[in-house]
Amino acid sequence: MISLRHLKILTSCLLGITLIVIALGGLIRIYDAGESCPDWPTCFGTWGFDVSEEEQEEWWNENPDEIDSRGSGHRYSKFQIFTEWIHRFLAGFILGPLVLTNWYLIRRQKDVSPSLRLISTVNVILIVWQGAIGWLTVKMDNLHWSVGIHLSSALAFTMSLIWLWLKISHEQGSAPRWIVFENESSNRWLKWIGFLSIGSFFSIFSGTFVSTTPGANFGCGVDGMPDSWPLCGGKIVDSIEDWVAQSQMIHRWFVGTMLFVFISVSYLVKNEDRVLRNWIWSSTALFSANTLIGATYVLSWDMEEGFFEYLSLVHLMLASITFLTIATAWLGCVTARKEGY
Repeated sequence: MISLRHLKILTSCLLGITLIVIALGGLIRIYDAGESCPDWPTCFGTWGFDVSEEEQEEWWNENPDEIDSRGSGHRYSKFQIFTEWIHRFLAGFILGPLVLTNWYLIRRQKDVSPSLRLISTVNVILIVWQGAIGWLTVKMDNLHWSVGIHLSSALAFTMSLIWLWLKISHEQGSAPRWIVFENESSNRWLKWIGFLSIGSFFSIFSGTFVSTTPGANFGCGVDGMPDSWPLCGGKIVDSIEDWVAQSQMIHRWFVGTMLFVFISVSYLVKNEDRVLRNWIWSSTALFSANTLIGATYVLSWDMEEGFFEYLSLVHLMLASITFLTIATAWLGCVTARKEGY
């Protein structure tokens, strides 16, 4: 029978694949390839990605109801189609079956707790949900809120894998010291770390809303410092008249508030449990660095080249890692309370 050590390795592999899938999702947005496979789960009616412009035209003619916002005359490059195809392939044909395999192997274990089996079941539920949201995102033509839910669901699924990894580690008796928190400190800071986790989550969601809303990246202007950043359209504060058009300003207010909270909590925990303190300090450093990357992206505007979109991908991934870091600390605190360290 497969051991807990092997299940821990498999779960680690699932985490790695999931992060790659999230990064590919960001790459798809950068290359404007979100609708390069307009149907789901197939791609222009095929299971491959080598779809010529002539074949695209033929498919549009046969499926006029599937025409997206770019119109039937738009043609996608093979690279764009490939990015969407490989994203789906990794998620649907690699990650999904491996999650089911992991669940089945855990169910077969005789010496594991019911909670471990429950967490593995949560993994399965979330990967199925993620597939359904992926379908919805395609049907909604990558509308901002659908993309936001898609990314949010991916992060929730990632956290369920981290939860599973931690549970396996504790049942195996091999939880690394860097994730074992003192019970007393965990009790004191659990709510604050939970607040930081929720704040990080909504920072990502609001940022995704900005990046997928046409024109929102220009919401604070492109006049450089200081009018475009740190000011917004030359103003520190402005009234909100259009939540969609001014979503960048809302995102900035949210990020600014959370940055203040992160720094404040980091100062207050300086004399707490070293492991807990280091997790919060690391999260604060990541959040601060990502704030600067977001500013650099806004200031990267060029009349000929537009925004430097690779910074947007870095911004997305660092935001995701920040959330996963502070949310993992929250799970560590919860575990410490249950295990009584």
